[in-house]
Amino acid sequence: MLTKFETKSNRVKGLSFHSKRPWILASLHSGVIQLWDYRMGTLIDRFDEHDGPVRGVHFHKSQPLFVSGGDDYKIKVWNYKMHRCLFTLLGHLDYIRTVQFHHEYPWIVSASDDQTIRIWNWQSRTCISVLTGHNHYVMCATFHPKEDLVVSASLDQTVRVWDIGALRKKTVSPADDILRLSQMNTDLFGGVDAIVKYVLEGHDRGVNWAAFHPTLPLIVSGADDRQVKLWRMNDTKAWEVDTLRGHMNNVSCVMFHAKQDIIVSNSEDKSIRVWDVTRRTGIQTFRREHDRFWILASHPEMNLLAAGHDSGMIVFKLERERPAFAVSGDSLFYAKDRFLRYYEFSNQRDTQVIQIRRPGSTSLNQSPRTLSYSPTENAVLICSDVDGGSYELYCIPKDSISRGDSVHDARRGIGGSAVFVARNRFAVLDKSSNQVLVKNLNNEVVKKSLLPIAADAIFYAGTGNLLCRAEDRVVIFDLQQRMVLGDLQTPFIKYVVWSNDMESVALLSKHAIIIASKKLVHQCTLHETIRVKSGAWDDNGVFIYTTLNHIKYCLPNGDGGIIRTLDVPIYITKVSGNTIFCLDRDGKNRAIVVDATEYIFKLSLFRKRYDHVMSMIKSSQLCGQAVIAYLQQKGFPEVALHFVKDERTRFNLALESGNIQIAVASATAIDEKDHWYRLGVEALRQGNAGIVEYAYQKTKNFERLSFLYLVTGNMEKLSKMLKIAEVKNDVMGQFHNALYLGNVRERVKILENVGHLPLAYITAKVHGLQEEAERLAAELGDNLPSLPEGKVPSLLMPPTPVMCGGDWPLLRVMKGIFDGGLDNIGRGTADEEYEAADGDWGEELDMVDADDLQNGDVTAILEDGEGGEENEEEGGWDLEDLELPPEADTPRASVNARSSVFVAPTPGMPVSQIWTQRSSLAAEHAAAGNFETAMRLLNRQLGIKNFAPLKSMFLDLQAGSHTYLRAFSSTPVITLAVERGWSESASPNVRRPPALVFNFSQLEEKLKAGYKATTAGKFTEGLRLFISILHTIPLVVVDSRREVDEVKELVIIVKEYVLGLQMELKRREIKDNPVRQQELAAYFTHCNLQLPHLRLALLNAMSVCFKAKNLATAANFARRLLETNPTNENQARTARQVLQAAERNMTDASQLDYDFRNPFVICGATYVPIYRGQKDVSCPYCSSRFVPSQEGQLCTVCDLAVVGADASGLLCSPSQIR
Repeated sequence: MLTKFETKSNRVKGLSFHSKRPWILASLHSGVIQLWDYRMGTLIDRFDEHDGPVRGVHFHKSQPLFVSGGDDYKIKVWNYKMHRCLFTLLGHLDYIRTVQFHHEYPWIVSASDDQTIRIWNWQSRTCISVLTGHNHYVMCATFHPKEDLVVSASLDQTVRVWDIGALRKKTVSPADDILRLSQMNTDLFGGVDAIVKYVLEGHDRGVNWAAFHPTLPLIVSGADDRQVKLWRMNDTKAWEVDTLRGHMNNVSCVMFHAKQDIIVSNSEDKSIRVWDVTRRTGIQTFRREHDRFWILASHPEMNLLAAGHDSGMIVFKLERERPAFAVSGDSLFYAKDRFLRYYEFSNQRDTQVIQIRRPGSTSLNQSPRTLSYSPTENAVLICSDVDGGSYELYCIPKDSISRGDSVHDARRGIGGSAVFVARNRFAVLDKSSNQVLVKNLNNEVVKKSLLPIAADAIFYAGTGNLLCRAEDRVVIFDLQQRMVLGDLQTPFIKYVVWSNDMESVALLSKHAIIIASKKLVHQCTLHETIRVKSGAWDDNGVFIYTTLNHIKYCLPNGDGGIIRTLDVPIYITKVSGNTIFCLDRDGKNRAIVVDATEYIFKLSLFRKRYDHVMSMIKSSQLCGQAVIAYLQQKGFPEVALHFVKDERTRFNLALESGNIQIAVASATAIDEKDHWYRLGVEALRQGNAGIVEYAYQKTKNFERLSFLYLVTGNMEKLSKMLKIAEVKNDVMGQFHNALYLGNVRERVKILENVGHLPLAYITAKVHGLQEEAERLAAELGDNLPSLPEGKVPSLLMPPTPVMCGGDWPLLRVMKGIFDGGLDNIGRGTADEEYEAADGDWGEELDMVDADDLQNGDVTAILEDGEGGEENEEEGGWDLEDLELPPEADTPRASVNARSSVFVAPTPGMPVSQIWTQRSSLAAEHAAAGNFETAMRLLNRQLGIKNFAPLKSMFLDLQAGSHTYLRAFSSTPVITLAVERGWSESASPNVRRPPALVFNFSQLEEKLKAGYKATTAGKFTEGLRLFISILHTIPLVVVDSRREVDEVKELVIIVKEYVLGLQMELKRREIKDNPVRQQELAAYFTHCNLQLPHLRLALLNAMSVCFKAKNLATAANFARRLLETNPTNENQARTARQVLQAAERNMTDASQLDYDFRNPFVICGATYVPIYRGQKDVSCPYCSSRFVPSQEGQLCTVCDLAVVGADASGLLCSPSQIR
C-alpha cells in the first residue's frame, strides 16, 4: 500500500473523488464536509450546514456540484465554486445513508433508514421515484455505471437489484396529456417506474454495502456476518458465486477495482483487505492500530483509492505505477506487463524482447522496481519486491531483440537492490549484514564488501563505484579500494540520475532535488511542494524534471522554472534538444516537444555566453515581465533595457544600470517631476553635476540647486540663485543663499526689508559694518538690543568644497558586450532621442563624452543666454578649437566610436551584511553588529532568553571585529572589517568571516584558573570563572567537528562545577539547619568533578556528617574516599579512623533526603535529588536538570536559558552547517 495523503479529523463516513481535479470530499461524523487537495495536502474548503453526522457525499461528474446526505434527514446539493448550498431536498423520514449522482441524467439516488430508496431530479428539485421493498434500514444504493439498474443493501439481510428502465423512458419522452392522469395515480399510489429485478439472499446478518462491477455482470456485497459475497447476474436471474472469508468484524464497505481484477473491502476489524476476483483468495491486508474503517472510494479515472476511518482518512494506491526502465545510449529497455521491451529514440521503434514475469502472480507490488542494463554483455538485471526483495538476471541473445516471444530462464537471487558496476559484474545489497556482494554473470559471488553506512539501497555511480543510500544521507563507495569518495546529507533519496558525462548527479527525493558533483559536493537544492516524479539531463547540463503536474528545469546555479503543464504524470527517460522522451503510467513511450528558449537563455547568461544571449535577444524570441525581472535580479538591467519599449520601465532599468544617458532620454519623454527628481538623485550619486543641475532646474527645485552650487563651489551660480530668490520674493531662499555666499551686507539688507531690525542691527554690529549699525540704531531708538559681554565674534563662512567645479572622477571601465552590440536594436536608441529633443543637450553631451571628459561639463549647455560665454571664461573644453572632422557632429558615430566609457561602479554590499547572510552562528551576527538576529539565533538554538549577561560580550565582539581609520577632518571615520584567517594571498573579492575576540583556548585557560581556585577553596572566585565560561561558550566559534565535541564537553564539565559550587556556597550560608547542611555536602559529592576536587568534597561531606553524628552516612563517604586511592596520607588516615568509629555504631542521628544506592541527579534550582524514573525537565543550553515545577523559569545554573524550552542545539562551527 502506498499512502499518498493522510488526514486527521473526526470519524469519516463518506468519501468522493473529483473526476478531474486532485480533490477529495470527506464527510464527517461531526457534521462537517471537508474538501481536500490530496496532491498538495491542503484543506481547500469546509461546509458545515448539516446538523449531525453526514454519511453520504458525492461529486458530480461534470458540473461544479456535489451532494450530501445526513442524519438531519436532509439531502443538500452544493456548488463548490460558489462555496454554498444551492438547495435542500426533503422527503426522507430517517437518517440518510448514501447519496449518488447519476452519470448521465440529472438524478440523485439516496438510501435511508426509513426503509426506502428515493430517486430525485436535481434540476426540477423533486422526488421522481420512491423504491419500497426493503423492511429494514437501507444501508446503501448506487446506480449501475452503464445500465438502468440500481443496487441496494439493507439490514434485512438482502441485496436488491432494481430496474429503472421505465423511469428513463419517462424522462426521455415525457407523458402526453392523456397519460397525466395515470401518472398522478402512480404518484399517489406508488408507480412502476422502478421494479425489483432480483433479491439476493445469502447473508446471515444485515448487509452494509453492495456494488456493481464496472464492466462485468457481477455484484459484490459485504455484511455484518463478516463475509464478502460475490454474485453474478444475467437477464433472468442472479446467483451467488462465492464467499470471501477473512474479516474479523462487520464488513463496512466493499468495491471492485476499476483497473485490476481485484476486490477491496474494509471493515470494523480495523483492516483493509484486497481479494483476487478470479482465484477468490485474499492477496493483502492493511491494518490500523486503533481505527475502524467505515467507507471506501475509488477514483473514477486514476489508480487511487481512499478509505475513511475513526480518526481521518487515507488516500492510497495498491501498486506503484512507475515502469522500471534503463537508458543506454540511443535505446531504452523497460518492463511492461510481462515483457521486457526495447525502444530506440532515433527512429521511435518499439519492440518486445523477452518474457520476464511468471504470469498470474498472487500478490500485488510484484512488478519490477528497477532495471539495470549492461550494453557490452547485453544483460538485464530486474529487481522487484518478490520475497522481500529479489533480482532476476537475463542475458539476451543478440537476435532476440527482434523476435521477442521466447521465454528465457533467469538467474535469480535475493537482495535489496542490484545494479551493474562493470561490464560483467553486478553488485547486490544484502541488508541483513549491510554488505555488498559483487557477482559475475553466472550469479557467483566474486567479492564481498562491507558498506560504510547502513544502506537500504544502492545505485550505479560509475564503473566500480556505488552510491549507497541511507535514511538521511548518501555516500559514494569505491568497491576496489573500499573507501568513501563522497558523502552528502540529504532527505530520503528515491531516484538517482547521472549526467551524460558522469560529472554531475541529480538526487531526487519526494519533495526536493539535490544537484551535486560526481564526488557529492553539493551544488544546489530545489524544493517542490508537489511530489517530484522523474528527471533527465539535457545536452547543455540543465536538469529537466517532472512533478505530478509540471515539466520543469533546474540550471546549474539552482535557478528553476516551469517548461509546461502536464495532464497526467510522466517519467522522463531522455532529453534530446527540445524533445523530451518519456514513459507514461501505462508504459507507453511518448515524445513531447517543448520550447527550451527560456532556460537556454538563462543558461547562456549564467555561463557568460553573451554572444548567444545577443543572438536570442536580436531574434527576440523572449519577452515578458518574468524575463525582465530575472535579468534585473541577476544584475543585468542593461540587458533588460533592450527588451523594454515602455519608457517608465526603461527609466527604472537605466537608473539601476547607471546608464544616465538613457535615463535622461526617458525622463525627457515622460517629463514628470518625480522622474526628474530620481534622475537627479542618481546623477548626484555618480557625481555628474551637470545633469543634477539640469534635473533640479526641470523640477524648479531651487533649494537643492543652491545647495548643489554650494557643495560644488560654484559661487557665480549661487549669486544668480540669490537674484532668482529676490525676483520670486522668497525671503528664506534669499537669506539662505546670502548665508551660503558669506554675504553679510545682503543678510543685513534682507533682515531690514522684512522688519527684523534688532536682528539686522546685531548682524551689522557683530560683523563690524559700522555705518549700517549706526543707521539701524537711530531707527531703533530705545529698543536697542544689548550684545553679550566678553564674546569675540567670528565670521560664519561657508565651508570650502572638497572638489571644486567639474564632475567627480569615475572609474574607467571597458564597454560591456551588451552596451555596444545592443545599442541598435529594439527601438530608436537614446541618441535619436537626443536629436529629437531639439536642445543642445544630447549632442554636446555625447561629444564631450567622446573626448573623455569626466561626465561632460554640461554647465555650459544648461545655462540660458550668457551661460556659454561664462563657460568660455572658465576655460571649458572648446569644441571649435579641436577642429573635428564633420562626421563627428552626429552623435551616432560618436557613440559607436567609443571603445570605453565611464560607468558608475556598483555599490558593494557592506561586509557586515555579507557576514550575516552567510552565517547561522550567533557570534558572527553579533560581530557584524546585528544584535537582534544574534539574539534570535541564540533563542532558537539554545533557548536563551536572558541576554543581560551577554551584552558586554556582544559589544566586545562588534568592536573587536572592526578597525577604524580617519581620512579627512571633514569626512566621517572609515570602518574596516577585520577578517578571520586573512592572508596576503587571499582574493580581495572573497570576504572571510569576522575575527572574533573570544576563542576556545581562552576558555581552557579560564577552566584551569577555575580548577585552581576550587582547589584553593576560593569558591566564589571559582564560581565566577566557571559562570563566565558558560556565558562565553555561545559566542565561541571553532573550526573542526572534533573541537565542536570539545566545546559541548566543556559545557557539561563547567555546568557540574557551577552546580556544585553553588550548593557548597549555599551550605556555608546555612547556619541553623544541620540536616540541610549535610544534604548539600552529600549532593556536592555527586557532581561530576575532577578527582582531587571529588576527594575534597568527600572529605568535607564526611566530616560534616561525622560531626552531626550521622556515622553510617559518614562511613559511606569514607569508603568512597578510600576507593579513590587518595595520594594525601592525611586524607586516607582520617577516612580510616571515621570507618573504624562508624563500625562500632552504624547509625544515623538524623534522617537525610539522600539515598546513595539509588542513582540521582540534582535539581539546579531547589537542590533536591531527582531519582531515576522521576520526571524532570532540563535546560536546553547547559542541560542542567530541574524538577517539573521549574519549567518556564530561567535556568539558575547558566542564568541564560529558559528551562524546558525547545531548542535546536549548540551551533558553534561552520562545519556543523551543511
